[in-house]
Amino acid sequence: MQDQSGSPTPNPPRDRQNERQGDLLRFFGTWVRNPLTLGAVAPSSASYCAAMVAASTTGIEGPVLELGPGLGVVTRALLEAGVAPSRITSIEYEPEFAKTLQRRFPEVNVIHGDGFDLDKTLRDAGATRFATILFAIPIVKMAQRERQALFARYFARLLPGGNLTQLSYLWTPPVKPVAGLFEVSSSPIVWDNIPPARVWIYTPTGSSRTSGH
Repeated sequence: MQDQSGSPTPNPPRDRQNERQGDLLRFFGTWVRNPLTLGAVAPSSASYCAAMVAASTTGIEGPVLELGPGLGVVTRALLEAGVAPSRITSIEYEPEFAKTLQRRFPEVNVIHGDGFDLDKTLRDAGATRFATILFAIPIVKMAQRERQALFARYFARLLPGGNLTQLSYLWTPPVKPVAGLFEVSSSPIVWDNIPPARVWIYTPTGSSRTSGH
């Protein structure tokens, strides 16, 4: 349910509970069929999503890019934090998830595409640089050097002062910092998530601040 601005209006508790139970089943079913396409076994908790949004530089004027939104728990947190739906571009690889996102958040720019290949996926999207990037795509099969190169490409799309936040169950940074390119910090552990996790915060420094598309 949405108001005239395109933001979700609060669902009755029973509706929201039924939606979350249905999402859990769909999410887990997709994970069982193809675990490497999802970065989690279940949708993130509301408090974890809120922590990710709080750590993101959404206060900077400009578009917001969400990579791997799944069924929209972080999308909803962005909207509830006051981010206008017209600012958000959400790229989802799973086609059924993308359809669900389009139905739930019609004012958000939902794209069914590859978040690893932004040159192709964003070709017709309009926005090419972003105030912040919220990242929830699994990268466990990538070597560390590949991860660093991928994030360097993302940093080139950030507006000045922007950052990238990542949902992760790992207790060390999934992408290790590179001196002169970016720094890494983290949120406290969010214990009510399944499993407990933290938000990793990547802040470009030096030359990565000035490169761009």
